[in-house]
Amino acid sequence: MGSVLTAARKLRSRLLLALTVFFAAGLAGGAEAQTPIRFLLDWKIDGTTTPFLLAIDKGYFKAEGLDVTIVEPVAPDPGESGPETIKRIAAGEVEMGLGDFNATIKFRDQNPQLPVKAVYILHNKAAYAIVGRKSRGVTYPKDLEGKKLGAPIRDTSFAEWKAFVQANALDDGKIAVEEIGMPVREPMLAAGQVDAVTGLSFVSYINLKDRGVPADDIAVMLMADYGVNLYGNAILVGGKFADENPEAVKAFLRAFTKALKETIAKSTAAVDTVIKRNATLWKDLELERLKMTIRDNIVTPEVKANGFGAADPGRLAKSIDLVAIGYAFKQKPKAGTLFDASFLPSAALRKAN
Repeated sequence: MGSVLTAARKLRSRLLLALTVFFAAGLAGGAEAQTPIRFLLDWKIDGTTTPFLLAIDKGYFKAEGLDVTIVEPVAPDPGESGPETIKRIAAGEVEMGLGDFNATIKFRDQNPQLPVKAVYILHNKAAYAIVGRKSRGVTYPKDLEGKKLGAPIRDTSFAEWKAFVQANALDDGKIAVEEIGMPVREPMLAAGQVDAVTGLSFVSYINLKDRGVPADDIAVMLMADYGVNLYGNAILVGGKFADENPEAVKAFLRAFTKALKETIAKSTAAVDTVIKRNATLWKDLELERLKMTIRDNIVTPEVKANGFGAADPGRLAKSIDLVAIGYAFKQKPKAGTLFDASFLPSAALRKAN
């Protein structure tokens, strides 16, 4: 009887060992199946980063077989971080990232040897803006004449200043443009040292409110509402990674779109994924920043008609001409080369509810 029990115990031990090895191998195989993607932001984590973080926290990337790490830029200010982001993606230092679409067009013109693809338009309507103080007589574009404009030279909004001037028939000789640094932009406007600034709407507006400027004293002139209708931030991917891992790029965009739609539907809860990563942020301000971006830049009539992520070919062609007002192309690109729609999720998934 004892020998029978001993044999049974040995058999059970072997079975347990076999199962342990089987499950360990399965887990190892699953880990190996997770494609690592380093995703570089264009600036530090804030309310607008919510859908990327939500896709991590809800396991949407993992469910698609991706191991995504969010990377913040190391540049000292957002004026430097934009070019840094595009360059690092193109050079293969990271696989994907978020970058200004029009800055990417210029980068490709200057660096044809460094391939980078725009594969998903996040900001269908660019957040480029002129932000003024009504109390200083600035509410509309024409009000800028005779006033002082604070402009960080590397600011993506200021890059489109000439197009804005032309579209609104402004006499730029009557506008005093003062070069200022990014960190002092909102403080100078709040202190009345300038009458208006160039900047991203959801950055300057929220920062001014945070400095105590009354909301009804802030005039946000989105350039897109005044003749400079450009696309804004886009999801970018390095050319080599896209060529070698097309399914991973498609999987990333599927997971992100799912998180984006959930962020829009449940913004108050979704923004907690940002706040828990940075206790110094105020939830009310970051929620307002997020909702402002959704309303003004993400969910537009074009998106409602065509879905998230897409780019209209006709509008792309017009974008080239607008960018060319303030930038001299070495070789003017064709609209079809600017955006790669082959990685986009299905129309059903991209549909804006």
